[in-house]
Amino acid sequence: MIAPGTSAPPSLKRSTLHGWRFVALRHLLWALLRFLVGYRIEGLEQVPSEGPLLVVSNHLHNADPLLVAVAIPRPLHYMAKKELFAVPVLRRLITYFGAFPVDRGKADRNAIRLAEARLADGFAVGMFPEGTRSATWTMQPAHPGVALLALRSGAPVLPVAVTGSERLPGNTTKGRRRDSRMWARRHAVRVVIGTPFFVPRERDGRKVTAEAATALIMGQVAALLPPEYRGVYGDETDAQD
Repeated sequence: MIAPGTSAPPSLKRSTLHGWRFVALRHLLWALLRFLVGYRIEGLEQVPSEGPLLVVSNHLHNADPLLVAVAIPRPLHYMAKKELFAVPVLRRLITYFGAFPVDRGKADRNAIRLAEARLADGFAVGMFPEGTRSATWTMQPAHPGVALLALRSGAPVLPVAVTGSERLPGNTTKGRRRDSRMWARRHAVRVVIGTPFFVPRERDGRKVTAEAATALIMGQVAALLPPEYRGVYGDETDAQD
């Protein structure tokens, strides 16, 4: 269990984006996104200002890591596919922004350990548990890594929902949802931040399984989404209601 007041080590803080540089860049990107795509954020008051935090979101577009990172008013460290770290210039850039590698083709225990260490050092860690962008714009089954991390670390989970990014260009092979009326109004992209919660390690005297913890976490994300986005987690939302 991670102590809520844990602070980040000076060495990692020095080597990653933080402080006034982070604040300035975040506000610049926020203004740019508002102008370009009608970017809106709801629930900013829900984000804890310090301590470990596991930020969990659905995944629609390549731009989602940026959209969620701008919505969170503190540095957010992501798992990034290991292939990105093979390019020296790109490796230095994404490492500065707090990224660390994950092998998406398997259960990467090392990536989980790195994420757990970041949480133990008081950082916010961002995850897209579906593992890849949804080609149907609806939620797909999540990998159990997020549940294992939540259970092992004891860090609070912050559910986040992204809508509208599937309409943006540049989504490569995943396709693009077209809605000219919404795009013309420039109210295309919205990030909704939910209430932080803890994943219980036991329930009714029994140990909570990774499967049950995954369903709980993704159900909280789905509850922030319109029904047409909830996909396989629509039933989890109904159960919570």
